[in-house]
Amino acid sequence: MKKKSIVISIVFICFFILLKSESYAQSKELYIQTTAQCGECKATIEKALMAEKGVRFAELDVKSKKAKVIYNPKKTSPEELRKSISMVGYDADDVPADSTAVLKLSPCCTKDGHRDE
Repeated sequence: MKKKSIVISIVFICFFILLKSESYAQSKELYIQTTAQCGECKATIEKALMAEKGVRFAELDVKSKKAKVIYNPKKTSPEELRKSISMVGYDADDVPADSTAVLKLSPCCTKDGHRDE
């Protein structure tokens, strides 16, 4: 009985690993140029991307201002990912930042690093 239980557990674990690896095999990688300025921008953009359905990984390099996203193309698209960045106040490739969201950013996080007031 104990051997049967171990075999069933091993089969279940192998099935789970296979299922996960197949899911990751369908993933795509995308780089999005943003207008991020600092660590606060990084956190905001990464949080917005990770909230998108199908996103498995999101990381912004502040120096290059590029976000790397690994996502499932069956659940989201590059257009949706760019839109999610735009909706938190940053340009995303050729998608301009949402003007209302820009007003909510800290002054250092705006495109030129400060707001004219």
